[in-house]
Amino acid sequence: MAGTELQSTHVDTAEVPSAEWGWSGEAPKLFRTMGVIAAIFLLFMIIGNHQGRVEDWYLIGFAALLVLIIVVDAVKRRRPR
Repeated sequence: MAGTELQSTHVDTAEVPSAEWGWSGEAPKLFRTMGVIAAIFLLFMIIGNHQGRVEDWYLIGFAALLVLIIVVDAVKRRRPR
């Protein structure tokens, strides 16, 4: 009985191959979490053995851009359509 309920999703596996093994969607919380971790990693890369500070500005800029994208996505997902 439970097996028939799970297979009634009406998703074509030719269009969405991952539907065959039971997952067909996005994971926005995971994407946001990984984005924040990536931004923190970029900021930790400032600590290093490089001499110039141009690299630091690029790392800070990319981290800020990543955080901005995450915030804009979170705001857009909260707004009712």
